[in-house]
Amino acid sequence: MTTQFFTAMALSIFACTVPTTTISPVHAQSVTLRYGQIPSSIKTVSAVQFVIGQRKGLFTREGINLDMKPIEGGADNMMVALNNGTVDITRTATPYLIQSVLKGSEGVAIAGETATPIYSLIVRPEIKSFVDLKGKTIGLSLAVDTISISTRKLMALNGIKEADFKVKELVGTPARSECLRKGDCDAVPLGQPEDIILMEQGYRRLGVSTDAMPNFQFIVSAVRKSWGEQNKTALIGYVRGLGAAFRFMRDPANREEVVKMVMDTTGSNEAIARQTLSLYFDPERGVVPKQGEIEMKGFAQVIQVMAEAGELKSPLPLADRFVDLQYLRAAGVMK
Repeated sequence: MTTQFFTAMALSIFACTVPTTTISPVHAQSVTLRYGQIPSSIKTVSAVQFVIGQRKGLFTREGINLDMKPIEGGADNMMVALNNGTVDITRTATPYLIQSVLKGSEGVAIAGETATPIYSLIVRPEIKSFVDLKGKTIGLSLAVDTISISTRKLMALNGIKEADFKVKELVGTPARSECLRKGDCDAVPLGQPEDIILMEQGYRRLGVSTDAMPNFQFIVSAVRKSWGEQNKTALIGYVRGLGAAFRFMRDPANREEVVKMVMDTTGSNEAIARQTLSLYFDPERGVVPKQGEIEMKGFAQVIQVMAEAGELKSPLPLADRFVDLQYLRAAGVMK
């Protein structure tokens, strides 16, 4: 018999005698997790970490098959989908999580997705300053949303009071962008790359949300607490995969590959993709988590600004009520 035959036999016998507990996650049976996506964010930069995770096999190696499910109705329905069991994990803005929990939901944040976002207040070309917004129509998200809260705070910082403008409620960046293009809105807050695209088309940026709210926890991954307790191993794998995707995204050595993924995800050109990444990382502006961590001070800041906006009443709840850090700790992301 050949040497190759004996080698193959030895490897086969060894494989059969290895205890199943030593098999790495990539060889173990995968677990499918249903992840609820906000439809308006699927083609934005805030979804790139999942593109990275899927393409680089970062979830697969943890034994996770991530089943991405767009939730009809968008941002305000994400917690509804989680609460009724339509999804196992949901992407949600922290104000919606907070409100849902205060109404009885057992939802908890288990990982951070977007820390402090940069939303640009984009206006029609003829609007030159904040003063020109008086009497105009501003396209905002729902009142509870930090996008709306930060935009109102930004305008107030520049002398524009609530009585000075009209509001058109539009959930999702695509809807607000379309309102501005059609002329039904005079100004709207937009994320990336939509803000940069419109500026290249002649629209103007009056200011950015971080001028008014420089530190808050915007988007998180949330689960039902009881479900999480029953699926700890899978959630730890999800958190590890997400953390690896963020580390890949932030590594300067991967910039060229990430630029391509931003282009593929958003449909934007190379110049806009590079501008977006430069806005986030050159210098560091705290938009993208280092590895999926939750910024507790930033979460507390959300509670505070919701109270200032009249969305929460005293006594204010503590941020700890809405967060479960055990999965981040088990994954080695937070202490």
